[in-house]
Amino acid sequence: MNQIKLFTVEEANAVLPEIIPLMATLLEKRAKVMVQRQGMGSILNDLHVDVGGPALNELVKEFEAIERLIDTVQAFGCLVKDINVGLLDFPAELYGQQVLLCWRYGEESVAHYHGIHEGFNGRSPIN
Repeated sequence: MNQIKLFTVEEANAVLPEIIPLMATLLEKRAKVMVQRQGMGSILNDLHVDVGGPALNELVKEFEAIERLIDTVQAFGCLVKDINVGLLDFPAELYGQQVLLCWRYGEESVAHYHGIHEGFNGRSPIN
């Protein structure tokens, strides 16, 4: 059974320099996939069409790259919560409670948290 790593605020902030470039690449690839997907129009929605070719192969490769990036980021012990905005949670104990330290791509540091059953909207600043 895998034990979940609990981060301190300092530990979460210490891994950010390694995670930030990975998240930047992840967000770039996600944006690229969305553009490629839109360019394929309704072909992907038609279950009766036998889709193939270089465009679809490239799309599949991008999805695979996204999955690898998510795995790489999560190997640090954090949780990728939303690849649309680059949202991560770090399991932690804060103020005597289990919480999730919350960071969003573009923020300078991990400076917020929320309860384990709350989401981004429930986050509070770390005092």
